[in-house]
Amino acid sequence: MRAPSWVRVMLVHLVLLVVTVAALYPVLWVLKMALTPGQSFAVDPWPIPQTVTFENFAHVINTETSEGGWLFGRQLFNSLVISLSTAAVGLALSTSAAYALSRFKFVGKEAGMGAFLITQMFPGVVMLIPLYLLLDTMNLLDNLLGLVFVYATTSVPFSVWTLKGYFDTLPRELEEAAMMDGASRWQTFTQVVLPLATPALAVTGLFSFMTAWNEFILATTLVSKPEQFTLPIVLQRYVNDYNAEWGHFAAGAILVSLPVVALFFALQRYFVEGLTAGSVKG
Repeated sequence: MRAPSWVRVMLVHLVLLVVTVAALYPVLWVLKMALTPGQSFAVDPWPIPQTVTFENFAHVINTETSEGGWLFGRQLFNSLVISLSTAAVGLALSTSAAYALSRFKFVGKEAGMGAFLITQMFPGVVMLIPLYLLLDTMNLLDNLLGLVFVYATTSVPFSVWTLKGYFDTLPRELEEAAMMDGASRWQTFTQVVLPLATPALAVTGLFSFMTAWNEFILATTLVSKPEQFTLPIVLQRYVNDYNAEWGHFAAGAILVSLPVVALFFALQRYFVEGLTAGSVKG
C-alpha cells in the first residue's frame, strides 16, 4: 500500500489542529476569566490571561453560611448525593424493567414501551406544577430526597429504553446455558446478564448522573434554602439582573465541571469495550 504524501499528512494534521483549537477555545476563554482578577466580562478574544490569580476560585470555595459554616462544601455535597442517588435509583429500577421488556412477552408490553417514549417528549418543566404540589403534600420541598425522587423518575424512561436495546443484543444462549447448569432466573440475571451489560450500565448511569448534576430549573423551584442548593443554583446566583460576578461565575463553572470530567474519564473504557465479543461460538 502506497504511503500518503507528506503534503496530505500536513493538511490532515492542520485540519485536526484547527478543529482542536476551535473545540478548546471556549474552555480556555472561561479559564482565562476565572484566572483574571476582577469581575468584568472579558472582551479580549485572546484566551491566555495576562495576570494569573486564584482569588476567584478561593472566593467560590470559601463561601460561608451566616453561622460561619462551609457553604460551598455543603452545596457540593448536595449535588454529589443527589446525582449519585439518582443514578443508583434509576439503574436499580430500570435494569429489571428493561430485562423484562427484552426477554418476556406479556400483555401491555408494547403499550408500556410507548408510554415510556411519550414521557420523553415533554421537558421536565411541563411537570413542574404537579411535582411541586406532590412534594409539598409529602413535606419534601427544600429536601434532597425530594429532588432525588424527581430526578430518578425522569431518568427511568431513558434508562429503560437504553438498557432494553442493549439487552436485546445479548445472546440468549448464555442464559439458557446458565439455567441448564442449575442457575435460577435471578442468578442468571445478576451473575450473567448484568456483568455483560457493564458498558451499558456505565453509560446509562453517567447520563443519569450528568442530568441530575446539571439540572437547574426544577432545583431552583423546589429548593429555596441556600444550605440545600445544588451547584447549578449557586452559579446562577453569581449572574442576575442587578449584578454580574463573571470571574466568580467562571471559576464556579470550572469547579462544577471537574467531577463530571473525572467521572467520564473513569468510565470511558466501558464505552468502547465489547464484553460479549466472542462469547458465543456459532
